[in-house]
Amino acid sequence: MIYGKVRWGIIGCGNVTEVKSGPAFQKITNSNLVAVMRRTGELAKDYAQRHHVPKWYDNADELIQDPEVDAIYIATPPGSHKEYTLKAAKAGKPVYVEKPMGRNYEECLEMIKACKEANVPLYVAYYRRAQERFLKVKELLENGAVGDVRFVTTTQYRKATEDSNDLPWRVQPNLSGGGLFFDLASHTLDILDFLLGPIKEVRGFASNQGSIYDAEDIVTGTYLFETGIHGVGNWCFTAFQDEDVNEIVGSKGKITFSTFGNEPIVLTTEKGTDEWSFERPQHVHQPLVETIVAELTGEKGICPSKGESGARTNWVMDELVKEYYANK
Repeated sequence: MIYGKVRWGIIGCGNVTEVKSGPAFQKITNSNLVAVMRRTGELAKDYAQRHHVPKWYDNADELIQDPEVDAIYIATPPGSHKEYTLKAAKAGKPVYVEKPMGRNYEECLEMIKACKEANVPLYVAYYRRAQERFLKVKELLENGAVGDVRFVTTTQYRKATEDSNDLPWRVQPNLSGGGLFFDLASHTLDILDFLLGPIKEVRGFASNQGSIYDAEDIVTGTYLFETGIHGVGNWCFTAFQDEDVNEIVGSKGKITFSTFGNEPIVLTTEKGTDEWSFERPQHVHQPLVETIVAELTGEKGICPSKGESGARTNWVMDELVKEYYANK
């Protein structure tokens, strides 16, 4: 499946597509955004006019069947990821789906199966895998900067900002799969998979301490990577301030970095500390989408974020919260 130029269609041209992703499809060589869809037609039309996109739809099926659309970017909440992925696969079109990949691991497996049977690639929008900042962490690990990796710790918490009378989709499990943990922690768990390899065992606790909504608002867990590395994570979304720290500790040093911030990456060893700073991309999806376009057009390069890796992250999250939802 080789394209001279990839013509993209977006299903769900909401906020995430305004700057983070949408413009990237128009700026990348051999890529073009030709159609967008939103259920409210006037909003789709407005987006198309502002971003100079020639076509707009208020029906996803019409966009998917458009013969001038080669590949589909699904930028809706996770509750509809499986539905649109299966439809795009049936139409024979590659899929780039937002994260988390699905509401649960089972949905991810169905999406992978459908794309394999249709012989179309399935990519997942864990865009940090292609950003310079995280590639530097990977380079440090591969070059033995911390020696043999022993364990990784994650501490991520933030103040509660939700209004119980007007809850966003991100804390409605029927739309998102869970609470903010699914939306935010998925990025960290995926980048740890990228840096340290797949996780093979998981133990977790989830609770609702703030009583603002029904979904979990705190998750703590431990996990064991296939490589033997240990991991510990703590995510809380009703704390007194915002915090975001990951530490990878080895036999000769440690690497400290954030998932969402832009603080320097810090390497600490017996010799002292070294730091690396990186400018955040204007369109954070662009480095990853560049790898997708290169793959689809037969250029050198392979996308590092596909259905199989995206599904692994969903499996880890499911394991961490399964007792909470089983009890509900």
